[in-house]
Amino acid sequence: MPDVVITEFMDQNAVDELMSRYDTIYDPSLVDDAPRLIGLIGHARALVVRNRTSVSDDLLSHTSDLRIVARLGVGLDNIDVEACEARGIEVAPATGANATAVAEYVVASLFVLVRRVFDLTPSVIAGNWPRSEAVGRELMGRRLGLVGYGLTAREVGRRAGALGMEVAAHDPYIARDDAAWCDTKQLDLDELMAWSDAVSIHVPLTESTRHLIGAELMASMKPDAVLVNTSRGGVVDEEALIDALRSGGLAGAALDVFESEPLDEASGARFSEVPNLVLTPHVAGITKDSEIRTGQMTAEAVRRVLGGPH
Repeated sequence: MPDVVITEFMDQNAVDELMSRYDTIYDPSLVDDAPRLIGLIGHARALVVRNRTSVSDDLLSHTSDLRIVARLGVGLDNIDVEACEARGIEVAPATGANATAVAEYVVASLFVLVRRVFDLTPSVIAGNWPRSEAVGRELMGRRLGLVGYGLTAREVGRRAGALGMEVAAHDPYIARDDAAWCDTKQLDLDELMAWSDAVSIHVPLTESTRHLIGAELMASMKPDAVLVNTSRGGVVDEEALIDALRSGGLAGAALDVFESEPLDEASGARFSEVPNLVLTPHVAGITKDSEIRTGQMTAEAVRRVLGGPH
């Protein structure tokens, strides 16, 4: 039986390092094969997952020696943290490893949504010259609102500030006198949404944040505002967002995360023909660079807990 089970893709150098120390099973298809995963995990001491593997109380009930669940990323909504704590199992996210990747994705998305020229290649190749229809806007001088102000959101804010944007944030879990606010305006959520020309979401998915960004808050936004979500799909009410984009209540949106991943046929149909909408498959935090950092951090967490070879 393996010491370490890795259920989703991981940087190969980090995998090789774990394999050199421990009896390791690396099979990214395990995320879609629960019976096989249950069969392998019985005496494993470490489980390495991303966001798709459901580390539920039921899954944990099939383990006897598990000491750490290492998360290749930061969100923990797919991990029953309380069940892990009750069993004395450490949960170790790779905090900060992909913050730069996500921050650059957000800024790139803002350029795409606001400038509105990056989908013109087919038209230009066809001999068209749609200059008057392709007049977008600039980011300089505009307002960016951050919903959540953790490490990744702060990286977004730094880049936006360098582009000449004014930055504000809402995060009730950071004390109002915290030094993090020294160069960022603090606003209540409803004020932030109405104030912003662009909104970027950076909160975990919990019962209190599910559909946090719904029809009412979207209606308070400027009609020429845009929204970017790289946190979790359930934070945004997708139906309300589609309605806002189709009605002209919002000027654009970029979604890297969805309520159901991957999209099923019905979900895909809902998003078709929606204006100025960018969809990507949960890759904001995934670059070659961030994967190296994430893999190294995760392997280090496993080594710290397991020590030498079993």
